[in-house]
Amino acid sequence: MAGSEYSESPKPGKRYRHEGPRKHIIAYFFSILLTLIAFATVIAGEINTSFVYILLIVMAILQVIIQMSFWMHMKDRGHLFPIIGILGGVFVAFTLVVTAEYWTWW
Repeated sequence: MAGSEYSESPKPGKRYRHEGPRKHIIAYFFSILLTLIAFATVIAGEINTSFVYILLIVMAILQVIIQMSFWMHMKDRGHLFPIIGILGGVFVAFTLVVTAEYWTWW
């Protein structure tokens, strides 16, 4: 079926719906929107710096989730080991940062 939005799956008799560019375009615009909001927040200058830091961290986490799920396809099946590896790396990095902070403060 050339030109169809359905593709053959590896299992005979089963089909899956191709995602198409719609979700990618939405994710791209959402990423641009988050970037613009972060830029405007920093440029404003009159906003409390604690609020700006918290907002930037939250927006960075949202950006990572968008990038991982839409561009790196981590939302699809069969990506358990890369997700475990990434979470392990985040755990190690967080542990090293906390350890370095305690080491320098005492």
